[in-house]
Amino acid sequence: MYCLQWLLPVLLIPKPLNPALWFNHSMFMGFYLLSFLLERKPCTICALVFLAALFLICYSCWGNCFLYHCQDATLPDAAHDPAIVGT
Repeated sequence: MYCLQWLLPVLLIPKPLNPALWFNHSMFMGFYLLSFLLERKPCTICALVFLAALFLICYSCWGNCFLYHCQDATLPDAAHDPAIVGT
C-alpha cells in the first residue's frame, strides 16, 4: 500500500472556485494520474482502491470530483464573493 500515498492527495486537492479553471484542473489531474500509472506502476490493490474511491466521490457528486462538474451541485457562497474571486 506504499503507492497509495501518491494517489490519495489527488482526492484531497480541492477544485478551484473559478469555473474557468475547472478544465485546466481536470487536465492537470488526468495527466498526473496517467504519468503516475505509467511511471510508478502501482500494485493492483492500490489501483483498485483508488479507482473505487474516485468512483464513489464522483458518483455521489460531493463536489470534489475533478473529472466533471455535477449539474445538481451548487457553487459555494464564496464563489460569488468578488473579494475572493477577483484575487
